Amino acid sequence: MKKLYTALLTSFDKEGYINEKGLREIIRFNIDVNQVDGLYVGGSTGENFLLDTASKKLIFKIAFEETNGAVDLIAQVGSNDLHEAVELAKYVTDLGYKTISAVTPYYYKFDFEEVKNYYNTILAGVETDMIIYSIPFLTGVSLSVDQFAELFENEKIKGVKFTAADFYLLERMRTRFPDKLIYAGFDEMLLPALSLGVDGAIGSTFNVNAKRARATMEAVEKRDLDQAFLEQSKSNDLIEAILANGLYNTIKIILQEEGVDAGYCKEPMKKPSVEQIERAKEIYRTLV
Repeated sequence: MKKLYTALLTSFDKEGYINEKGLREIIRFNIDVNQVDGLYVGGSTGENFLLDTASKKLIFKIAFEETNGAVDLIAQVGSNDLHEAVELAKYVTDLGYKTISAVTPYYYKFDFEEVKNYYNTILAGVETDMIIYSIPFLTGVSLSVDQFAELFENEKIKGVKFTAADFYLLERMRTRFPDKLIYAGFDEMLLPALSLGVDGAIGSTFNVNAKRARATMEAVEKRDLDQAFLEQSKSNDLIEAILANGLYNTIKIILQEEGVDAGYCKEPMKKPSVEQIERAKEIYRTLV
């Protein structure tokens, strides 16, 4: 069975501090209403790379407490500060997380040996599974099939969150690594990724569009490609509108319309304008 994971948002108050009540409401909405299989905690959707270590730990703790085993959890612990990544990996393992993830180290154009050492160092002190977070368009780090093969030599590395539009690479990986987990990371490309045999998907818009994403998965399982295309097209109408209006702010406003205290984005992300808010409400009424 292919799994659907929401890339979890974080609710912040106006001053940019974690709104615990709102975060718990987002988690509950994903479990109770969206009925996703799991949550990807601490990714870019959660504004993780704007946070200090203590804030990251608090989010991991709240998510673990609130889910209470109801869904799978993946903790994204990656950081350009390797000491922090190691600390977070140990912290979530001690909490009880069974799977961690880590974005490839970015900005400094690390070579592959440095990337490999980064993952092996994070995993050295913990007994958890690892899902590599590969997102080349943001990190600038592109890995080849052979390089993935080297990383997979570490038996703790079980798969990859594949956030790229390179479907040739995706097919090559699926063919070469049939026993590794591959999760699609681009919500708007879910259908073509499913056609290439991914094991599921991890997406930010699943916070508000999980049911339609699930319908796409189910249609592909039934080999009903017409229905799958229709569901993906509807999803893409929503995704296109959300992206044009500001991704994180718009999703949070849509959740507010659902009665969820999704809060604000953390600076330097800006507060939504009156026009953005009204457009987000219109998107909710017409496309969700």
